[in-house]
Amino acid sequence: MSLKFVFLNKLRHHLDQAAMSAPNSSERKACWDSRDLLWKCLDDNGDKAESCLKFQGEFESNCPAQWVKYFSKRRDYLKYKAKMETEGFKPAEGPKQPS
Repeated sequence: MSLKFVFLNKLRHHLDQAAMSAPNSSERKACWDSRDLLWKCLDDNGDKAESCLKFQGEFESNCPAQWVKYFSKRRDYLKYKAKMETEGFKPAEGPKQPS
């Protein structure tokens, strides 16, 4: 076994461990705080992502990738839910039926 192979295996193992470790309390708080700042920025700017790039970068750097994905889907769901509660369901118009 070459020294390079051993080194790469150890490096891969450490990266796998780092990716799988759960965030501690202060890391979770930093993630949630950056999520809240991003969501506030998006709300204040009509969901224009280009206006909130700084906050998006902080959010992505402070949260595990899986959390970023979850929170992004959660925001979409919460906005959809609020819209359904205020506007109600409006079925899409389908093709015209022959008379």
